[in-house]
Amino acid sequence: MSVIFQTTLLLVASNLFMTFAWYAHLKNMSGNRWYVAALISWGIALFEYLIQVPANRIGYTQLSLPQLKILQEVITLSIFAPFAIFYMNQPLKLDYLWAGLCLMGAVYFIFRS
Repeated sequence: MSVIFQTTLLLVASNLFMTFAWYAHLKNMSGNRWYVAALISWGIALFEYLIQVPANRIGYTQLSLPQLKILQEVITLSIFAPFAIFYMNQPLKLDYLWAGLCLMGAVYFIFRS
């Protein structure tokens, strides 16, 4: 399995945990105190880091630091948009498309040789 493919898969998994750690408490624990939500979010974020750190170490063997960061941002938006729409019941906005196109431009510039 290629380094870029491994890195991408691990970063996708990491981002799933990250997105839930950062935002799911807004829906699921709105009645709880903020520090309860923070402790639970930290517990979820632990799994994010257990996946994200190896992903970045693997990726850094063939990708530059800026390439890793842009890859991460593209994955983040790819995970966040469906999460916001389907899990958090946010309206679908054309802004997601524009943000995605801007990120595609970033991908082009950071990965061109």
